[in-house]
Amino acid sequence: MAEPDPPASGGPAAGDRAATARLVRAAQRGDTLAMNDLLDELAPFVGRICAPIALDDGPDAAQEALTVVFRSLRGLKEPAALYGWVRTIAAREAVRVARRAARAVPAELAELPAPGDPQLAADIRDVLARLSPEHRAVLVLRDLEGLDERTAAERLGLRVGTVKSRLHRARDTFRKAWSA
Repeated sequence: MAEPDPPASGGPAAGDRAATARLVRAAQRGDTLAMNDLLDELAPFVGRICAPIALDDGPDAAQEALTVVFRSLRGLKEPAALYGWVRTIAAREAVRVARRAARAVPAELAELPAPGDPQLAADIRDVLARLSPEHRAVLVLRDLEGLDERTAAERLGLRVGTVKSRLHRARDTFRKAWSA
């Protein structure tokens, strides 16, 4: 069963769902203009998921995720499931890119939106950088995207218990680093 996303999590508003479904179907049939429009529509949503997980490599992770969407869209059976499917791809690609970057050179922090207080945003980025990519992914899906543990587990391909333990550790580490 498809999971509709509220506009706050990046999904289309109710009136736009039918238009998005038509766009998905057209892109699946090979309409390159529809594919371009769809990827343009998805790019900000994917970026919001990838940035806090992959940090400085957020744009690379978003690009990788959109490439996977481009290559795999024909396999999406239900257009209503688009945003959940894309969220899964984006989170997994962000973790993969963050792991790769962590093995190479320590990354600087990505630009996260800073509504109001740039110093607060910088402090949050600093604390997020102390978390592993796996912990950042769980924290982002639960606390920023608002997913429940079961859905976050499905999106990341993990067991619910693993998500709960990672979330507990991530929040604990975040709290300790924040108070330090």
